[in-house]
Amino acid sequence: MGEQLLSVGIDIGTSTTQLILSRLTLENRATPFTVPRVSIAGREVLYRSAIHFTPLLSDTVIDAAGVRAIVEEEYRKSGFDKSQVDTGAVIITGETARKENAQEVLSALSEFAGDFVVATAGPDLESILAARGAGADEYAKEHHTTVLHFDIGGGTANLALYQNGELVRTGCLDVGGRLIKVDKDGRVTYVSPVLERGAMWASPPTAGERVTPQRLEPVIRIMVEALEQAAGLAPGRDRLDAFLTEGTRWTVEEVPVVSFSGGVADCIYDPPPDWLAFGDMGVLLGRAIAASPAFQKAGRFRGAETIRATVVGAGSHATDLSGSTIFYRDISFPLKNIPILKLAAGEEGGPPEELAGHIRDKLGWYQDQGGLVQLALALRGEKNPSYSRIQELARGVAEGLVPLVEAGFVPIVAVEADQAKVLGQAMAALLSGPLLCLDGVEMDNGDYIDIGAPVAGGAVLPIVIKTLVFHKS
Repeated sequence: MGEQLLSVGIDIGTSTTQLILSRLTLENRATPFTVPRVSIAGREVLYRSAIHFTPLLSDTVIDAAGVRAIVEEEYRKSGFDKSQVDTGAVIITGETARKENAQEVLSALSEFAGDFVVATAGPDLESILAARGAGADEYAKEHHTTVLHFDIGGGTANLALYQNGELVRTGCLDVGGRLIKVDKDGRVTYVSPVLERGAMWASPPTAGERVTPQRLEPVIRIMVEALEQAAGLAPGRDRLDAFLTEGTRWTVEEVPVVSFSGGVADCIYDPPPDWLAFGDMGVLLGRAIAASPAFQKAGRFRGAETIRATVVGAGSHATDLSGSTIFYRDISFPLKNIPILKLAAGEEGGPPEELAGHIRDKLGWYQDQGGLVQLALALRGEKNPSYSRIQELARGVAEGLVPLVEAGFVPIVAVEADQAKVLGQAMAALLSGPLLCLDGVEMDNGDYIDIGAPVAGGAVLPIVIKTLVFHKS
């Protein structure tokens, strides 16, 4: 049996906060002659918390003490002590990630997650986490198809497009179940300003107005049409463009399969009879998506999880990299919790200008409210590349990472193929300052890496790969 870890996943979203404790079994499935690839051979959910409403002090401030109290109480109920936890992940998502004190909340929870991965997920990273949590990536890979995953929560719908298991595109729409809130009598208590964007087609209600499902139907229909257009299942893109979040670009193509997660997904599959059940329009939005002829004609993959399509923890695996295959200059070790950005296979092989463009486009996946963050670029590389090909690769990578360097971060490149040293030397001629290239390690989007100080006279870099783990039925 492989190594076992007790892991926790703590998810703090726009509407809800939850905690899951799991036992993970890790297994290295590589041969002695291939790069290490540790996978999660088994996962057993030991405890699921209740789903709590995320406590807020105001529209812009999370109640850090309230969140901590929820986590402490759920640990008590689970029967586990925080000292028993080996690894974990604390993820702040949705509108909550944009609150003023998100980092303060992460600090308040850090002691509960062992050797933990922690992230405030912007919409792009949230799209990736939700799609992987629902299993959309694995479904696309196993069925050799394209899947567009919608994670529809209270404030936004996050999109992730997977082709044959590879992440191609992410996006975000201002479409969610709590854009209109109502009390138990059907009186509107809140209307999001984003609904004004669809006012030319359907006028939203006003606060204080008493509404019926019939009154809200035109507003909801516009939002459903925006989702249909995103999937290429309805003509045009006027509704889509009206609801795209700022900075989101979305190329429309008709997709054969769609999947859904988030609180609204529960209302697609199993809507409660009372449309006022959650004090918002989420039930009506879910029903409208389920009834959409456009979505009915597409294949639909139902993930193992809907509202709980979230991390259940993080598996970590330590390994060593041989000094003969690495290149580093002016690095302040150790480096901790560096997120991985991996290009699709077809994006690595083009000319330097194309490669640089792909890298720049995807740097934003890990952008938070403060801008770019430190990350590591993961490449597959090529077997026995020529000298000229290494030079082209170095130029494309160096040009693509310029925004990262300009933001004050270190260019870190991890290659599966055995070519980090020559790639690093070629990049060193193009970039000044710190630089790190390593190889012999396979990682994916959503993974994190720790890189320790060199040992054995500088010949070896100890690394830890942390893989976010999702529940699978």
